[in-house]
Amino acid sequence: MSDVIIVTASHNKNLELANEFKDELNRLGTENEILDLIQLALPMYTPDEEAKGVPQKVHDIVKTFEAAKGFVFVTPEYNGSIPPILSNLIAWISRSGTEDWRQSFNAKPVALGTFSGSGGIQALMFLRSQLAYIGADVIGRQVRATFQIELNRDDLEGVSLLLAKAIR
Repeated sequence: MSDVIIVTASHNKNLELANEFKDELNRLGTENEILDLIQLALPMYTPDEEAKGVPQKVHDIVKTFEAAKGFVFVTPEYNGSIPPILSNLIAWISRSGTEDWRQSFNAKPVALGTFSGSGGIQALMFLRSQLAYIGADVIGRQVRATFQIELNRDDLEGVSLLLAKAIR
């Protein structure tokens, strides 16, 4: 199991950013892996879908999240918020049948990053609020890039270092 799970909610530039985090965390000696929500292809959470049974993939993710020491969430901004695929993941975890599903997040450090054409600030604020609400310790500094603003290596290195220190 990896110490840090890097969750990416889209491909292209956000997957590239997730890989930048992976490389930097590797450089810092932190075992990590990328969880690509696109490849995971969870069904959309609905009560009707839940009645069919919680997918095994969700149970596997819960175990992975419970074992992780921290997270990086990399997401674009969709209409001023996070993409449905990321909300879907959190919904499934919360409905996984695990009595205390918040153990997946409680007191675990989380770093945030975005590559978004609109800047991503709204998505980062929304995700920060949601993750704090479910028990995570979200790092104050974040990583943000756009088509007009290149990735700031100092931000990437600084946030990765804060996360690496927090999980030790």
